[in-house]
Amino acid sequence: MQLTEEQRLERKLISRFQKAIVHYHLIDDDDRILVALSGGKDSLFLLEMLARRMRVHRPAIHVEAIHIRMENIAYESDAGYLKNFAKQFGIKLHLITTSFDVREGNKKPPCFLCSWNRRKQIFNFAQEHGFNKIALGHHMDDILHTTLMNEFFQGSFSSMPVKLEMRKMPLTLIRPLALCQEEDIRSYAQLHNYQKQKKLCPYETDTHRADIRKIFQQIEDINPEARYSLWQALEREGKLIEES
Repeated sequence: MQLTEEQRLERKLISRFQKAIVHYHLIDDDDRILVALSGGKDSLFLLEMLARRMRVHRPAIHVEAIHIRMENIAYESDAGYLKNFAKQFGIKLHLITTSFDVREGNKKPPCFLCSWNRRKQIFNFAQEHGFNKIALGHHMDDILHTTLMNEFFQGSFSSMPVKLEMRKMPLTLIRPLALCQEEDIRSYAQLHNYQKQKKLCPYETDTHRADIRKIFQQIEDINPEARYSLWQALEREGKLIEES
């Protein structure tokens, strides 16, 4: 029986999701995993994949999700859609509303402050409610783009590790989509009618990530295997599993 394009895509993504879990040892028996649900296609896909994984008997895991809303940032997500999306996969969603200081004169850019405060809320919630792992929706492209940004702007060969064990708190950050490509996730999201957020963050263009994305695309046009070469370099240098 010949598979449809949609079936081939789903098998490819599930295969890479499972490979990342096994290869980087991201899941253990009795894990309580909190998914950081931003509302974008990547975190929605991550929630769906972990919800499916939760149905497997071994290793037995428990998965819930959290969505952080900044009341003073004009970024609008549909809380009702996120709740229904999580519910259809049997996942409990926690909605937290908070804010941060964006006054002029603050030395830190708004994107940094927003990200820092979101992480703080997620870390605190995870510890208060007995979760030992936090799952983030970064995919291979995110990790490779971060690698280039760190090289060009910080002079450091580093990235977002697939697995990061926190030394100052009993938490481990995992990125189960690390071997999935953004293009495949985008196609899956379109085929399954994932809903986009209503309004983008006004500070979203304040970073260099969009420029790096274009540069990386040019590199791949020259060498289609470039992403795998860079990934292998990260693995050889032990940059994909770290402690912090």
